[in-house]
Amino acid sequence: MIELVPLAVVDPQAVEALLDRAFGPERRTRTAYRIRSGTLPVPELSFAARDADGALLGTIQCWPVALACDGGAVMPLVMVGPVAVAPERQQGGIGRALMERMLAAVRDCPSEGCDSLMLVGDPEYYGRFFGFTADRTAGWRLPGPFEPRRLLARGDKVADCAGTLGPRVRQAA
Repeated sequence: MIELVPLAVVDPQAVEALLDRAFGPERRTRTAYRIRSGTLPVPELSFAARDADGALLGTIQCWPVALACDGGAVMPLVMVGPVAVAPERQQGGIGRALMERMLAAVRDCPSEGCDSLMLVGDPEYYGRFFGFTADRTAGWRLPGPFEPRRLLARGDKVADCAGTLGPRVRQAA
């Protein structure tokens, strides 16, 4: 039996160890890390999967980012990912369950940008099962290399503008 819990109740070191196992320690050099640099996960949309003994099997993290449109508007978004599953448990539906739990939480999420999701991932998978498309992302620029076909978004409020994607860091009051 797998239990889905808020990511906040899981030891951050265990999460980092799982991410290293799933993606390798070089994961921190990827463009996705630059996009969300300096931000903290959106707690309402970040979850972990544990087995009956409490062992960490998978995680999903979501991050506050923004699209700075060339026309001057700044559009809040939430970046989905990484979705990580322990290598020995991959292909068992854990990643899908985490995505479904996160998407269910979007309805009640009070954080800005929760209605505008984006990710970098396989369009055949994320499109087919979760409704993500590249329809509005063609003009987006990222702070590093990426495959444009893998830049996906979901939500009625996702901006269809040319612009640069980057972290959305909270301003001090």
